[in-house]
Amino acid sequence: MANVVVVGTQWGDEGKGKIVDWLSERADVIARFQGGHNAGHTLVVGGEVYKLHALPSGVVRGGKLSVIGNGVVLDPWHLLKEIEGIRGQGVEITPETLMIAENTPLILPFHGELDRAREGLNSVAKIGTTGRGIGPAYEDKVGRRAIRVADLADDATLELRVDRALVHHNALRAGLGLEPIDRDAVLAQLREIAPAILEYAAPVWKVLTERRRAGERILFEGAQGALLDIDFGTYPFVTSSNVIAGQAATGTGIGPGAIDFVLGIVKAYTTRVGEGPFPTELDDDDGQRLGERGHEFGTTTGRKRRCGWFDACLVRQTCATSGVSGIALTKLDVLDGFETLKICTGYELDGERYDYLPTAADRQARCTPIYEEMPGWQESTAGARSWADLPAQAIKYIRRIEELIQCPVAMVSTSPERDDTILVTDPFSD
Repeated sequence: MANVVVVGTQWGDEGKGKIVDWLSERADVIARFQGGHNAGHTLVVGGEVYKLHALPSGVVRGGKLSVIGNGVVLDPWHLLKEIEGIRGQGVEITPETLMIAENTPLILPFHGELDRAREGLNSVAKIGTTGRGIGPAYEDKVGRRAIRVADLADDATLELRVDRALVHHNALRAGLGLEPIDRDAVLAQLREIAPAILEYAAPVWKVLTERRRAGERILFEGAQGALLDIDFGTYPFVTSSNVIAGQAATGTGIGPGAIDFVLGIVKAYTTRVGEGPFPTELDDDDGQRLGERGHEFGTTTGRKRRCGWFDACLVRQTCATSGVSGIALTKLDVLDGFETLKICTGYELDGERYDYLPTAADRQARCTPIYEEMPGWQESTAGARSWADLPAQAIKYIRRIEELIQCPVAMVSTSPERDDTILVTDPFSD
């Protein structure tokens, strides 16, 4: 059976939550493979709105197994709070429906404190982090001083792990003018929460391998967007993990051969939250209109998103680095009523034309977009569920995007409602 990876191909906020929820009806297992609770997914199911940050989007679907993979960094206190909130909306979550990889690193309170302190003192170039400790937790992972889920099961190991982490963090805190971490308080917090987290702990790599061999369909869910990837994003204004599709394998412990289809989620225009280059950003009435019509405010932070025209150059680049098989085009209805639409087809920099975004940050910041204009449409596309429901100019816009990004459209989303979707290619088809 086909296994599908869902990735964002812009700077996040492309509408992955709805698409993952829509696809989860066809899947047996939904696995989250990177990121932390800095990413937010909003789902609208039967009029009920669910806002998820740490939990995989599949939890709102009964009868599915949801998995938090080892590529995630997990704030255990936030997770339990989110579980209780979702339960309050009538969603049942048990160890039979949710598993956490035993080797998942934990986000501890001092990670958030460090994150916020460094961002507040950085007068050179703020990254625009959410301040939730994601970056410092990933730093501890690669620095081999993380506390992982499995460590909660053995008190002697837990003490050793905490002591190792505090040697590093207390030295950092002294340089930032912060008080030393209270070792006993950290251990007490972890011991208190351990039973509630350990009941969900499992060897996820083994479970996924067995489920795959049994012929079950696995849906791998990414957070954020490929342009925030630590290697291939607009560095240093990126997240602290790999976001592209290859991370689905290493972030869950299943081999890359298990991936059959990569679905890239693409907004019909472009948005970004936080700092960093944005070649097609609009500071005019069109940008304001996109933001208002698209309700462009971050699910996690509430921050207003920067808006701009569709950047085919960037999406073509991210489709290549993630090996995207087909895209899901979202928020097409936000473009309804525009007289003219623009698509970025390349950049001009120092008198030369580029068909990709250069790697160096200073060159990215100086790139000027080269636009192609297309006529818009006045009819509504909201709620369309077939090609016949779309205006001719909207179809031309979609086809032109396909040509420019060199990747076919597999789905078109025309509203936040899960059923307002035009299916061209079923990613789960064999």
